Amino acid sequence: MLFQYTALKDGLKTNGKMEASSEKEVADYLQSNGLFPIDITLKKEGSFTNLSFLFHRITFQDITYMTRQFAIMLDAGLTLIDSIDIIKKQVKNIALKNMMIDIDKGLRDGKTFSNMLTKYPKDFSHFYVALVRSGEASGKLNDILGTLSEHLEKQREFQQKIRNALIYPLVIVTAMLGMIFVMFAFVLPQLLAMFKDFDVELPQMTLVLMQASGFMEANWIYVLAVIVLIIIGLLKYRSTESGKKLFDSLAMRAPLFGNIVKSSGLVDGIRTLAILMSSGVPILDGLAIVIDVNNNIIFKEAFIRIKEKVEKGTSIGTAMANEPIFPESLIQMTIVGEQTGHLDTTLLKLAEYYQTESEMAVKGVLTMIEPAILVVLGLVVGFIVFAVITPIFALTASFQ
Repeated sequence: MLFQYTALKDGLKTNGKMEASSEKEVADYLQSNGLFPIDITLKKEGSFTNLSFLFHRITFQDITYMTRQFAIMLDAGLTLIDSIDIIKKQVKNIALKNMMIDIDKGLRDGKTFSNMLTKYPKDFSHFYVALVRSGEASGKLNDILGTLSEHLEKQREFQQKIRNALIYPLVIVTAMLGMIFVMFAFVLPQLLAMFKDFDVELPQMTLVLMQASGFMEANWIYVLAVIVLIIIGLLKYRSTESGKKLFDSLAMRAPLFGNIVKSSGLVDGIRTLAILMSSGVPILDGLAIVIDVNNNIIFKEAFIRIKEKVEKGTSIGTAMANEPIFPESLIQMTIVGEQTGHLDTTLLKLAEYYQTESEMAVKGVLTMIEPAILVVLGLVVGFIVFAVITPIFALTASFQ
């Protein structure tokens, strides 16, 4: 529940909001922070209040910013509670501020930072919580948060590049298909109708165009409904286990984009494992976390099989050798890293290498996709123009 409060501190009034289960919980929190509560009221959440929370959700960028701030302040010698007090005053996102208030209360009640983070599974992954727990156990929470913030920043930058590479051609192709749909359903039927009144033999391409545009003119709403239903059906199927596996498999085999998807999955998996190992997390626990946080089901299933073999005493490199999605260079370097005792460092370097490869692939795709789209669009428009203009020449010749 959300409460509004008015309190006194050093003779000055201060107002605020706080998520709590009761008024007493709010009063206890205020008093523990040197505030004297004057008024505490439950805030009724109407439709506009609920709507406002849609615009104040905690984003990936918020978590990255918060992690970086924690790392800097802890490294400067501040306590975790002092750091939270500073962040609470800095942030403007209501949801993030309420989270900080809740975490602050939990820490003052004797709970650990990692335990409080588990209350927010949508915002803090198993990977994030495991690293924080490792930092608490080793007494190097500031170093762990610094490493974690760097990882989140690299992940955000990498995902943004991948997203830009995929969104641009998707938007262009969608716009092109929409233009063709409008032309066939509304423009061409009016333009081609004049040929029906003339006794002239029409080219085959013009006849095909007339039949297609006539069908679209008469049934465009049904065609549009079928397209929408197909998209909804595909999205629902994508949310199932078999659908995820099929879509991820097709994405990794897709021309141009397949290497980008595969490199992205490699970077996420091996970098996550490397950071966990370098932070003191046992290898089996690290593999379990990689399985939990991996979004690509093909890589998820591969890491499940690797974990099962490692539990039986097989080395990671040998277990990877039986998985065709892992390149030979990764397998050999992993084996070398295990033999030298520097597997975490080796995997981090490999993650950087594959990220660079993926970024170069993104640039290559963007370079190739623009002229390819223009060529396809030119062929479609050229076909339509040729199919319309050819009968006009025939009509002109018949009048002479």
